[in-house]
Amino acid sequence: MVINKKTDGTSIVFSVAGRLNTNTAVELETEVKSSIENMTDVTFDLKELEYISSAGLRVLLSVQKIMNKKGKMTIINCNDDIMDIFDVTGFTDILNIE
Repeated sequence: MVINKKTDGTSIVFSVAGRLNTNTAVELETEVKSSIENMTDVTFDLKELEYISSAGLRVLLSVQKIMNKKGKMTIINCNDDIMDIFDVTGFTDILNIE
């Protein structure tokens, strides 16, 4: 998995590529939580994400809960496979997916 981040004031975009699974979810969680303290707008660009497991979903849900208290979180550029996982798990009702 590769994580790139780009900040602009109080906005940050995390571009995630590869596979977000049990082995890589901790890396994403650590990177995100250490980066969003002063942010009010968090975006995950999943254009290059090939796979997401329940561990990856847990990270997104955790960040969503944090951002609900201080701003917003958006997910963009989901491919069909990732969108199917969000649909089946009900995450399309929980997350802001554009």
